[in-house]
Amino acid sequence: MSGPVCRMCRTALTPAGRGRPALYCSRGCQAKAYRRRKQTPPPAAGRPAAASGAQARRRRQIAEALWRIAAERGLHAASLREVAAEAGVSLRAVQYHFENKHQLLVGALHLLHEENERIARSRITDDLSDPRALLRAVLDEFLPVDAQRTTALRVFTAYYVRSLTDPALAEVFLSAEQHLERMVAGLIETAQAAGCTAPGLDARCEADLLVAGAVGLGTDVLHGRRTLDDVRRTLDYHLDKIFAGDPVRTARVPGEDRRTAADDQRAAGADAQRAAGSG
Repeated sequence: MSGPVCRMCRTALTPAGRGRPALYCSRGCQAKAYRRRKQTPPPAAGRPAAASGAQARRRRQIAEALWRIAAERGLHAASLREVAAEAGVSLRAVQYHFENKHQLLVGALHLLHEENERIARSRITDDLSDPRALLRAVLDEFLPVDAQRTTALRVFTAYYVRSLTDPALAEVFLSAEQHLERMVAGLIETAQAAGCTAPGLDARCEADLLVAGAVGLGTDVLHGRRTLDDVRRTLDYHLDKIFAGDPVRTARVPGEDRRTAADDQRAAGADAQRAAGSG
């Protein structure tokens, strides 16, 4: 069949002489098409429709623009128009992928979480044979030790500030599940089961202190109030208290002389030999 046809019943349409070409053969077909569109079920709540590769790349481009603005000027400066200019796209393109600013903030936050998790997994090996070293590597992810982690910490700090006056954003940003604290608590519990920690620890309380301490000290580094070495010494000090029951402490705090249980045994043997010889 050649020529235009009705989009509803496929009946051939008479070509229009002037103006916009007709899409339907009658008002009845037009009404049916409208009702069908209205009845199409929306995507499930909390599960956005799958985006094509090009759409995913454009969403990522827009999110990265928001991250840069948030890191440099704060989220209050991240209007849709400013984000569009930073991303090098039109305002209409931003509104196509994110209907309003709240959706943009939430979408960019989820993408940042995914990006940080992907990069962290590439840096951290799941070596449970040394839980202290593993936990130390996890804590490093909260510190501004390189450009990527510095930007991430600045962006998360901007989100935290915004969440204080934006209840809708706070509901998303301040997740009640506390994934980071649960992960750190799990590592401490693994070390407890292996007999590597001091007795009587509450793993969840220790995790809360470590996460809050690492993030808070990390922001001090951003402000220049502390150096990374200062922060790492503080974290190592607390880790030494947690892992006081570990018979072999592989980690060392810079500038301090640490002795293992094997060192103590050798020293005790040498003392005994000297005492026997002097007798």
